[in-house]
Amino acid sequence: MAGPSSSVSIVGAGPGDPDLLTVKAHRLLAAAEVVVYDKLVSNEILALIPPGATRIFAGKVARRHHMPQDQINRLLVSLARSGRRVVRLKGGDPFLFGRGGEEAAHLAAHGIAFEIVPGITSASGCAAYAGIPLTHRGIAQGVRFVTGHAKEDEPLDLDWASLAVADTTLVIYMGRITVRQICDRLMAHGLGASTPAAILVNGTRPDQEVTITSLSCLADRVEALDLAAPTLLVIGEVVALAEHLRWFDRPPALAAAASRPGS
Repeated sequence: MAGPSSSVSIVGAGPGDPDLLTVKAHRLLAAAEVVVYDKLVSNEILALIPPGATRIFAGKVARRHHMPQDQINRLLVSLARSGRRVVRLKGGDPFLFGRGGEEAAHLAAHGIAFEIVPGITSASGCAAYAGIPLTHRGIAQGVRFVTGHAKEDEPLDLDWASLAVADTTLVIYMGRITVRQICDRLMAHGLGASTPAAILVNGTRPDQEVTITSLSCLADRVEALDLAAPTLLVIGEVVALAEHLRWFDRPPALAAAASRPGS
């Protein structure tokens, strides 16, 4: 049985910029004695972990898991029972494609107290830093968050007809491996080939890269990427607004043009 002080804080680290941490996340991280962290947590946020705290890497990348999920679950229970202040630090938001619900359920089943600290999810954080509003009056009335992750050698099982809607923004997590299937299915169900699309790599971080393209060219552009880095795909007419609203890593030529009268 768990002792009275056994607990785990499941904390969202946001998309990477340490300034986007919530006040509560920063406070819990500063007091942590053990931090179990994921691959997507940025180095700048890891630098905030107290020097004396134990760090345990439990990262995952596509189809390569440093630590399987069931092992992570057992580890959290064991660490909580040690009586130390445990922070489970997850990129983005723990409850949005972060498997935070699975970890919380496992802790609850073993009598371990826990708290959930929401983080800015990659969809809103990375899109904002790229100058892409996920909804915009007259352009996008809604937004859908979709996972592009599929079991190895199995097709994505998504309701493609409901996703291929012109006035809805699609944000696709973990879509690099299945991007060609995603694009082909969306176009087959009626979404225009010229629909604007964006590839957001290392969003909100100093090395952020934003590529604006079209749905028909998206797969080729993604497959041409030569680095394994946090990548988010955004598909929808709102992507075109980045031409005027991009601010964080705006190319100097665009910034100068935007500053001219009448721009």
